[in-house]
Amino acid sequence: MPTLKELGYDVEYYIWTGLFAPRGIPAGVLQTLRDVTRRAVQDDEFKAAMEKAKTPIAYQDTDEFRAFWEADAKRIASVIQFIGKTEAK
Repeated sequence: MPTLKELGYDVEYYIWTGLFAPRGIPAGVLQTLRDVTRRAVQDDEFKAAMEKAKTPIAYQDTDEFRAFWEADAKRIASVIQFIGKTEAK
């Protein structure tokens, strides 16, 4: 089966993973989660496993991830609106 690019469509789609916590989580718990997540993605064994799986790591902390999330949501919304599956609000 041909890819979209092979069919002449200039598109890319990336699957990303984020870590979310419930609203109102204690600041200390949130900081601990941020710290251990950052250390985990910097671990050499984790990096090697991700490289072997051809999965790039792009760790983003709270503010960076929030900006990414908002931009990605806008991109997805514009595509959905373009193909006629929703109305603009």
